[in-house]
Amino acid sequence: MPIDDFHEQRQVALRSYVIGQSLIDFEQRYPGFQLSEITALICAYEEEGNIAHVLSKLPTEVHGCRLSTVVVVDGGKDRTAEIARANPQVAVIEFPVNLGHGVALQVGYRFCVDRGSLYVVTLDADGQNDPGEIPVIVEPLLSGQSDFVVASRRLGVDTTSDDFRKWGVRFFSFVMNRMTGSRLTDTSNGFRAMKTSMLADVVDRLQQQQYQTAELLITSLKRGWRVSEVPTMWYERLSGETKKGKNWRYGFRYGRVVFGTWWRER
Repeated sequence: MPIDDFHEQRQVALRSYVIGQSLIDFEQRYPGFQLSEITALICAYEEEGNIAHVLSKLPTEVHGCRLSTVVVVDGGKDRTAEIARANPQVAVIEFPVNLGHGVALQVGYRFCVDRGSLYVVTLDADGQNDPGEIPVIVEPLLSGQSDFVVASRRLGVDTTSDDFRKWGVRFFSFVMNRMTGSRLTDTSNGFRAMKTSMLADVVDRLQQQQYQTAELLITSLKRGWRVSEVPTMWYERLSGETKKGKNWRYGFRYGRVVFGTWWRER
């Protein structure tokens, strides 16, 4: 066996083991846990300064449906998991090591599909999204107008000051629209709502360990699912620094995911 294949298989096996142990730990902490019709899914890595505020703003009910909240803590050395578990309305899946934001999302998606939730809302743990807007982003799913709803900071209000990031949002939206035939304005927003029937169709095709927003969106569009947008607010991080890296590096890696996914799904 080539050495590269051996290392890859070992990494896959170790990742599967870590995820499996994390889910066993979850079952021990939350025996008989059941999701409600709508689930808020938050993936967090070293966000101890922000996670409590975000969780405190989550509604308990959306359009007459109870909202469950699941936080996937992607490793880290701070108190993110401890703080999240202190909230009695929150269930926490904790990885002992960092596996990547994309992996954490995939685990969360499968968890929601397997546990019977009908709709999933993902939002960031850093405070850039307003949890109070969850009813707005979920409504097109409940009314049957869409399968996948993306929040748009361009249709809404972007309060941040990074002009390079704002240019990147426009650029990648243009590129992805040309690739998929869509007309979206914000294709890199992690605040989104999805039917779990759609997630069940696409989750096993997802491969990215990090920049998974573009992969999920392109895969869903290419497989014929209906995607729409709603205007929302976009805020600066409450505290701390982004984990995405410097602008040029983030742009390069994100672009690689965009073109790689399009090539795979074409």
